[in-house]
Amino acid sequence: QVQLVESGGGLVQAGGSLRLSCAASGRTFSSIDMAWFRQAPGKEREFVAAISWNYIRTAYAESVKGRFTISRDNAKNTVSLQMNSLKPEDTAVYYCAASRLAYARVLATSAGNFGTWGQGTQVTVSS
Repeated sequence: QVQLVESGGGLVQAGGSLRLSCAASGRTFSSIDMAWFRQAPGKEREFVAAISWNYIRTAYAESVKGRFTISRDNAKNTVSLQMNSLKPEDTAVYYCAASRLAYARVLATSAGNFGTWGQGTQVTVSS
């Protein structure tokens, strides 16, 4: 079982950058796909980015492609989200999530495929 703790959120002006980090505990981290989701006020939780357990595959929402980069370090049990060129519409609570499956062959992007979630970190982008 993996436990997740996010950090790095905050207030930034439009065009600025933030780096979110997610620290994972548990011995299974290196075998599990990881992802970031976000939820803005009054909206449903949406997929942002995902990375496979073996670093090979990544996926991004269209709205963040070219601006956000997901990465992981299995030796340190961490996954990060570098966010550049931030826009006011990126304002949301960002959640780190771990896949339900180990050694998955297909990189999932739907929330239902992720069984462990962090508490979330607030990102606010001012215009």
